[in-house]
Amino acid sequence: MRRIREKGVDIVIYEPAWKENMFHNFRVIHDLSYFKMISDILAVNRITEELADVSDKVYTRDIFARD
Repeated sequence: MRRIREKGVDIVIYEPAWKENMFHNFRVIHDLSYFKMISDILAVNRITEELADVSDKVYTRDIFARD
């Protein structure tokens, strides 16, 4: 993530359970709707129904949606 940020890409993290607004100098977003709205690309571990409306933005290794 640091390497990507060094290239000038703004990286934010979605984590509703994290209490802080920063994680290792990366901004943390707690609201999924806002996160989806401001993000151009979402790198996710797992495909979920919550991401169906932004599937064109999702990149994941979970290609069979069963991880």
